[in-house]
Amino acid sequence: MPEVEIHIGGRAFEVSCQEGEEHFLQSAAKMLDNEASVLSQQICRLPEARMLLMAGLMLADKTAGVEDKLAEVEAKLAEKEAELAALKEAPAPEPERIEVPVIPQIVNDTLAELAARAEALAGDIEDKVKAEA
Repeated sequence: MPEVEIHIGGRAFEVSCQEGEEHFLQSAAKMLDNEASVLSQQICRLPEARMLLMAGLMLADKTAGVEDKLAEVEAKLAEKEAELAALKEAPAPEPERIEVPVIPQIVNDTLAELAARAEALAGDIEDKVKAEA
């Protein structure tokens, strides 16, 4: 078992760990040292056990906060996954029929006006032919 020297709150400690876990131990010790350094700056003379206890509690508080946020994120993720599954299972919407006029309305209006004029002219010509006959 490898022995690793870690530094926490300005003090050195020899700690054993499993083979290959040295990096994780160093990372954990670094986090604990950061919290212990804050305590050391605030309270100059703090017994070792008390400093480690307080630093551990501070890390535990941060961990609890992260776990709460993780639970929230996991709940939101589950909600979104359920929504996505529901959307995937839903039947495809019916296609909409959209009709686009081939002849613009103004052309139809103009043709209707021309037809009305032609009928009026035809009526005038009929009246003239009947009057001459």
